[in-house]
Amino acid sequence: MTRASMLSLALFVALLALWEGFVRLTGISPLVIPAPSAVLIVLWEGLTVGFLWPHVWVTAVETLLGFALGCAIGFVAGVLLGEVDFLRRLLWPYVLASQVVPKLALGPIFIVWFGFGMTSTIVITALICFFPLLENTLTGLQSVPPEKRDLFRMLGASRRQTLLRLKIPSGLPVIMAGVRVAIVLALVGAVVGEFIGGDAGLGASIIAAQGMMDSTLMFALFIVITALGMLFYQLTILFERWLLSSWMKGKET
Repeated sequence: MTRASMLSLALFVALLALWEGFVRLTGISPLVIPAPSAVLIVLWEGLTVGFLWPHVWVTAVETLLGFALGCAIGFVAGVLLGEVDFLRRLLWPYVLASQVVPKLALGPIFIVWFGFGMTSTIVITALICFFPLLENTLTGLQSVPPEKRDLFRMLGASRRQTLLRLKIPSGLPVIMAGVRVAIVLALVGAVVGEFIGGDAGLGASIIAAQGMMDSTLMFALFIVITALGMLFYQLTILFERWLLSSWMKGKET
């Protein structure tokens, strides 16, 4: 463990101790701010008894499916708009307008179209993930050095070969940056979708805990959501490192 990691952990422990001390000394109601010890007890019970795991599973599935769908559509759309100037000029205002509208406001419409449950949540999540991939794919394809483009043109490479062998590989770092942003937003989208029309999942559990005025359970659910988001983000980083290292090895050979 590095020195920075140790300091970060020490800061986290200190903040928890201050939080615990504040709650105990002031006697503030658990409805307002529960003590960390009480939150950890509820979290431990939820994980050991097992009532949290089905909700974790639902949110994880919605997050990953919405993430995969949104990233796939965003990447393909980014390639098309990046390669066809006419399409970019024609469709870009509509793409931008679709992102200006808050997804929370679209939730009731999606419930009418797709009903309550997982489908509407996946659609909301996919919409949130779509734009980062579209924008970063466009940027990545346009960031290729002009001299490399000229070299491919001189060698007689087709447009398809230039795209697959130059533009996409060269734009991978920028594209993967969009993937990192998208995975974080995907979890946010899944939880927000469950707020609106979910009958299961961590977001729906937060709404249920709110209805029971159980702040301790809500804080425990926040911890689970945070841990899940950090896990997804770290997995994305590992995939990015593997992909970029594979590309570099392919260039060397």
